[in-house]
Amino acid sequence: MTALVPSPLGIGLRRSGAGPRAIASRRATQAPRRARLRAAWVVLALSLTAATTCAQTAAPAPPAAPASREAPLTAADPALETKVLEIAAELRCLVCQNQTIADSNAGLAVDLRNQVREMLRAGQSEEQIRDYMTARYGDFVLYRPPVKSTTALLWYGPGALLVIALIVFALLLRRRSRLPADRFEADPQDSEVHAAR
Repeated sequence: MTALVPSPLGIGLRRSGAGPRAIASRRATQAPRRARLRAAWVVLALSLTAATTCAQTAAPAPPAAPASREAPLTAADPALETKVLEIAAELRCLVCQNQTIADSNAGLAVDLRNQVREMLRAGQSEEQIRDYMTARYGDFVLYRPPVKSTTALLWYGPGALLVIALIVFALLLRRRSRLPADRFEADPQDSEVHAAR
């Protein structure tokens, strides 16, 4: 008859008939089962990896963008294209947000470059084009936004944070220099050096 008795480790209950030999034999019978389970997981992982690799290599390439959508890199007038790229280098891509529309290949950037090209052909100046883009998309479209009340934090925030960080650092160093030496823990290397003297 088996009864439940406290475990020798003090964690939970165990059967009184389950001594160390019974536990060892149970572990011995579970070891091959665990090995088979691990092998099954490895085979599953390898087969999934192989399947995804085969699927990626067998998948057809995505279709190329239509040629009519792409802005030509060189126009019939090289001076016009240079002007387009100068203006496009100052306008932020609203899709990518960390690239100018001159650098981006996003659909919106291509459309904006084409629009800048058409506005230049229509005889508008750089300032008129920037004003139009700002009126339509806000100051965010400008890669270098103007300094005004709404963008003051953008322009002066990093400098203010740097000044605040330097002040806090100086105050911490000043406070630490005023503490007595017994408030600091001795380095183990320092104690060995002092003990050797």
